[in-house]
Amino acid sequence: MSKKSKKQQEINVTTAAENYYDLKIDAVDKLVNAKDAPQVSEAEIRKYTSKSKFHIPSWLKIVFIKFWFSGAICYFFLWGIGMYLGGLDLMVVIAIALGVSMDLLVNHTLHYFEPEKGAYDKWMMVTSRKWWSFFVNIPYAGVLLFCVVKTYEVINTILVGDVSTAENVALGVEPILFGLFFMGFDMLFITLKNTLIKIFRDAEKKVSGNK
Repeated sequence: MSKKSKKQQEINVTTAAENYYDLKIDAVDKLVNAKDAPQVSEAEIRKYTSKSKFHIPSWLKIVFIKFWFSGAICYFFLWGIGMYLGGLDLMVVIAIALGVSMDLLVNHTLHYFEPEKGAYDKWMMVTSRKWWSFFVNIPYAGVLLFCVVKTYEVINTILVGDVSTAENVALGVEPILFGLFFMGFDMLFITLKNTLIKIFRDAEKKVSGNK
């Protein structure tokens, strides 16, 4: 093979490579500059960018966070200062601690881990991040605490009779069951809230559609 033929082949290969990359660059430019490209949410993008094969469902992580923090409040406050306070004073302190924990820790954690803004609002009673949310979360925590206390009373009444006269109760308060009860009532009230919101929105759409 002559030197001229070899040189011509090299020129042909170089030209083909340049044309190939020019074609690829043009395709990328078209994709980047496309005006009618559909909007894709961050949650959808994460489905294709996540490398982990083991995926924990979002609802399981959320209920665990709610359970863990309420159980921790029981451990540090009910068990920790229960020997110094009692009765209504103790319940008020625990309600405040639960409300502050719900506002500063639980809700902020859910907002931090949500795939896109507002994705976890349906898991919270108070979705606002304003300063006044304290004054809603603390009374709400007090209502949940009241439900938990009454649940313990009902269970112990069924098992041992009148709790006020019984020497020992069958079911004592401890962090794990307390956390489960508190989380359970929280999810119950949130489900009721979401159901009412859906009913009102459906009714509003129906009225708007009839006009």
